[in-house]
Amino acid sequence: MSVAVDLSGKVALVTGGSRGLGREMVLGLAAAGADVVVASRDLASCEKTAAEVRETTGRRALPVSAHVGRWEGLEELVETVYGELGKVDVLVNNAGMSPRYDTVADVSEVLFDKVLGVNLKGPFRLAALVGTRMAAGEGGSIINVSSTGAVRPRADIVPYAAAKAGLNAVTVGLAHAFGPTVRVNAIMCGTFLTDVSAAWDMAAFGRRAATFALGRGGQPSEVVGTALYLASDWSSFTTGSIVTVDGGQP
Repeated sequence: MSVAVDLSGKVALVTGGSRGLGREMVLGLAAAGADVVVASRDLASCEKTAAEVRETTGRRALPVSAHVGRWEGLEELVETVYGELGKVDVLVNNAGMSPRYDTVADVSEVLFDKVLGVNLKGPFRLAALVGTRMAAGEGGSIINVSSTGAVRPRADIVPYAAAKAGLNAVTVGLAHAFGPTVRVNAIMCGTFLTDVSAAWDMAAFGRRAATFALGRGGQPSEVVGTALYLASDWSSFTTGSIVTVDGGQP
């Protein structure tokens, strides 16, 4: 096996791929040689990231507008990708949302369903559609982006935590459904300093981060190594695993 991760000839589809962790994974996968599909609701943002990929790596990059919470849109996304690029070797279910609320009593049914739709139902459906094609072809790798909220839920993220806990279960179940040629794993992320963190009370976060083993939040680029591991043959005997990347949060 080559020491370097080589994804030459592979096609990677990343949802929520135009910003935050998704953007970093898109750039990392492309740098490793993969052609990439950048999918999110904001087509202009996808186009910007795709242009960056082409300029910095020379890889093919397809921007696609898609709403992960709408199943009919996911079927259209899959048809578009297979029509344009012919296959998907790596699927990264990264798109997610965690709206704020004051108390759990303020969580409406609409909000609850929306959170589960984007964080659980959508990734399940997209993995089912792509995984079925992978299994019928040359196999592949599915990476679900979960959260440590799944195992350490807080009062302000209850629907999100429930969705991510479900995504962990889906990951293990789909590993059995699509094995042996398709591997399905999850990256269970802790607190990363993405564009969303610009609105945080950083003094309060600093006190919380002081309890982490590494004493800080993660930089978005620090998720890329795990994604490349799971996307490549380096993880050929890893499936149904939930890999924690959280800087040692207690």
